[in-house]
Amino acid sequence: MSQFISVFDMLKIGVGPSSSHTLGPWRAAQSFIHKSKSQRLFERIDELKIDLYGSLSLTGKGHATDIAVLLGLSGEDPETIEVSSIDTIVNRIEATASIQLNGTREVSFLKENLTFNREFLPFHANGMTFRGFCNEKEIITETYYSIGGGFVVQEEQEQKTDALEKKNFPFPIEKAKQLEDYCEQTKLAISEIVLKNELELRSESEIDLELKKIWETMLECAYIGCHTEGKLPGGLNVKRRAFDTHKKLIKDSVYHNQKDWIKAIRSTEVKFREILKWVSCFALAVNEVNASLGRVVTAPTNGSAGVIPAVLMYYLVIENHQADFEHIKKFLLVAGEIGSIFKKNATISAAMGGCQAEIGVSSAMAAGALTELLGGTPSQVLTAAEIAMEHHLGLTCDPIGGLVQVPCIERNSMGAIKAINAAELALETNPEDSLVPLDSVIDTMWETAKDMNKNYKETSEGGLAVTVGLADC
Repeated sequence: MSQFISVFDMLKIGVGPSSSHTLGPWRAAQSFIHKSKSQRLFERIDELKIDLYGSLSLTGKGHATDIAVLLGLSGEDPETIEVSSIDTIVNRIEATASIQLNGTREVSFLKENLTFNREFLPFHANGMTFRGFCNEKEIITETYYSIGGGFVVQEEQEQKTDALEKKNFPFPIEKAKQLEDYCEQTKLAISEIVLKNELELRSESEIDLELKKIWETMLECAYIGCHTEGKLPGGLNVKRRAFDTHKKLIKDSVYHNQKDWIKAIRSTEVKFREILKWVSCFALAVNEVNASLGRVVTAPTNGSAGVIPAVLMYYLVIENHQADFEHIKKFLLVAGEIGSIFKKNATISAAMGGCQAEIGVSSAMAAGALTELLGGTPSQVLTAAEIAMEHHLGLTCDPIGGLVQVPCIERNSMGAIKAINAAELALETNPEDSLVPLDSVIDTMWETAKDMNKNYKETSEGGLAVTVGLADC
């Protein structure tokens, strides 16, 4: 039976800098609170201890894993938290050596109660254990694994059947070939197939509302990034580049809000170099916001959050000035489905597969989605996704200082440009002549991930993270 992964599982609103190292641990902390309540232990807890393992430990500081855990335990939600309040909440915990558990109960919490353990748990590279105490006696222990894209599981969940699997989705999809076959049989576009599955869970008005919220978050993120200058936090002293690039490109255009901004961009000079710069600017802007603990959309991860909005902005401001929400809706539906196929058959976790699992997947998602909007057939959509991933195979994850900044931010611009190129190649390709189907490249990506040295899987123990140290920055 096929596992169903919704578009809204693949595209989540959260806080940067990392979906697996920030959003996942945040959700795990919330789950721990929920579990303690369901077991009627919440009111008894008077002290907490948290252990982070593997990649969460090795790059946890740079990815704000410790901060995310504290915010989750404090009852804050990544979708709604006032980002400007984060420092205040964390500083209060440090100053008082206590935490407002779920925002309601004062519980002892010292700095040493959160431990970074270098060892890896066998189940997954991103493991964490929450322990609750009462009168110095351990009364609840829960271990969670952040498996990429903000998804969190417990080991025993692997043995359970997901309730969603029991629903009678009209088009159960495990492989890209199944999706292609459905389109051939029904003569429907990929976005239409995906929508019919989503309608089993939500009404079309609810789907539209959530997709609008996702798009508005992406647009706001790009807008903020393009209008914020200075240096990124974390110690690398990385200068924000989107601001200066945007200033040169937008010139003297006048606008007062995000809607006017899109109109202003459409009126600017459009040559090949300007297109490259605009796409890169959008991608850089989003991931500079992400690196600053800003609100972004995991697409499919925070580290790769800039690719999809950059390519969608390219379509809106360069390709189709008459584009409306229906185009955005189709784009996000297709992107989400392609991402879900990667997740089902490989991974979207850099700690498991390197950066091919993040930028590679996001580029494939964007390439396929753009191809449908440009009039491509379902087979060409899947060909575009294959091309984009094929040319990201083997991409390592080696962030300097464990921060989602270098090389992560630039990689989003590269992934976006590759996605556009992949779409154009696919549109000029007869899929029958394509030697590599999408399912094969996904299988290859997963085999490559398993063969990859762990030093290149978000541990900061290899690659640029070693050859370029903090002292060099």
